[in-house]
Amino acid sequence: MTGPVPLDHVVLLDDDGRPVGVAPLGGVHGARTPLHLALSCYLFRGDGRVLLTRRALGRRTWPGVWTNSLSGHPRLGETVPEALARHASHELGLAVRDVRTVLPDFRHRAVDASGVVENELCHVLVAFTDDEPAPNPDVVMDLRWVDPEELGRLVVVAPWALSPWAVQQVHAMAALDEDDGAADAADVRARELVG
Repeated sequence: MTGPVPLDHVVLLDDDGRPVGVAPLGGVHGARTPLHLALSCYLFRGDGRVLLTRRALGRRTWPGVWTNSLSGHPRLGETVPEALARHASHELGLAVRDVRTVLPDFRHRAVDASGVVENELCHVLVAFTDDEPAPNPDVVMDLRWVDPEELGRLVVVAPWALSPWAVQQVHAMAALDEDDGAADAADVRARELVG
């Protein structure tokens, strides 16, 4: 990883999940998207509802598709919580708290209708907010707060209505070991996503 690092970039990974370089964010997604580091967050508010967002039509991948609360890419040298805070502010104009990693090494590869590939090793997080979203229209075109059970039913009845990673993540979170002695409120919320 030599040379100048572009401000907006992704961290490229080898098959074992080790950083091997960086690539400009604007050009990394295409027909041969390399494996890169990402984060995906399910954001809850005090009444237990989870935020779903609809990706803006100008997005390079999966434009107009409903998905998890927010996603992004940690920059080189940036921690996942730092990256989450940056993306939450940029995408939704809010602050997050009580961040928990529920799936530390979720890996997915999917191809959208235009042939663009998503290929990520993703930290899947659950967090909470006390703020009302103020979505950035370049990133989010619509949003809904839903009961976790509603999201669970949607994943089962109409998986085509959501991003493929959201469907896979909700199933993976539901499969978390119920007997894990380290479970906390965020993990319990994640398990509730598929009712």
